[in-house]
Amino acid sequence: MTTRWPTELRLSKDRRTLTIAFDDGAHFDLSAELLRVTSPSAEVQGHSAAERKTVGGKRNVTILSVDAVGNYAVRLAFDDMHSTGIYSWTFLHDLGVNAHKRFQDYCDDLAAKGLDRDRAGVR
Repeated sequence: MTTRWPTELRLSKDRRTLTIAFDDGAHFDLSAELLRVTSPSAEVQGHSAAERKTVGGKRNVTILSVDAVGNYAVRLAFDDMHSTGIYSWTFLHDLGVNAHKRFQDYCDDLAAKGLDRDRAGVR
C-alpha cells in the first residue's frame, strides 16, 4: 500500500470540520463527529472487532486541537475530552474515501443499539 501524504490540513473556524488534501489530488472535509466516532483509539475500536464500541451523542462535538505525531499522523483532541486516537495519513485518506459509507454504518449501528446522535451513550 502506498502512503499518501497530506498537502493541506486545516481545522475550520467552528472546529467542526477537518479539511485534508493529499498528494494524489484527493480532498476531504471530514466532520468532527465522524472523526470522533471512528477514532482509531483502543477506547473506541477495542482490541478486536467484538470490543468495538458505538458512541452516541456526538453530533455537536468539536475538535480542540490537531497535534502532529511524528511525520505519519495527527492526534485529535475533542471537546468531550477524548484525545487518545492517532489518525495516520492512511487512516484519514481511507476515511475520506469511505466517509459516506462509514457514516451510514455508524447511524445503522446507533439505531440497532438504541442510541442516537444527540444523546450520550456507548454500546
